[in-house]
Amino acid sequence: MCQWCPSLHRTMLRSILGKTFRLLGYTLQYGCIAHCAFEYVGGVVVCSGPSMEPTIQNSDIVFAENLSRHFYAIQRGDIIIAKSPSDPKSNICKRVIGLEGDKVFTHSPSDYLKSHSYVPRGHVWLEGDNLQNSTDSRYYGPIPYGLIRGRICLKIWPLNDFGLLRDSPNGHRFSDE
Repeated sequence: MCQWCPSLHRTMLRSILGKTFRLLGYTLQYGCIAHCAFEYVGGVVVCSGPSMEPTIQNSDIVFAENLSRHFYAIQRGDIIIAKSPSDPKSNICKRVIGLEGDKVFTHSPSDYLKSHSYVPRGHVWLEGDNLQNSTDSRYYGPIPYGLIRGRICLKIWPLNDFGLLRDSPNGHRFSDE
């Protein structure tokens, strides 16, 4: 064995370990940056289901920003992504109809008589734009503000529908009657 071999092996080992730890450090650093970006800034979401038709179709891709929820800037008419109150493993996409203290009309498609309810403090009332095919606050009641994940602000796909989202086809639901 050569006289420099042990020294050469140590040098190579140090070099490999140094590069490995450097790579792990960069991976951890960029992973933390990515996590913060997706948690606090926003991200891309694929929507599924018919409840927001015609505004959002099944398989549309949207951008949801998360800053509004952190600054309590969600407003009536916004379309939001929230954790489902009936299944915490899934998300829902619905329009905000009422904020805390608002009086909302509570009727389901099968009801003939309309009644009203007040949205409690720290909650929002959500409904899909497709009222005949949406499981929303009419069924599970108002949801806590803490379940809101983000506010949808832009449709990305399909490209022919790229841009800001249109207003609710049920605009009359926002009246303060």
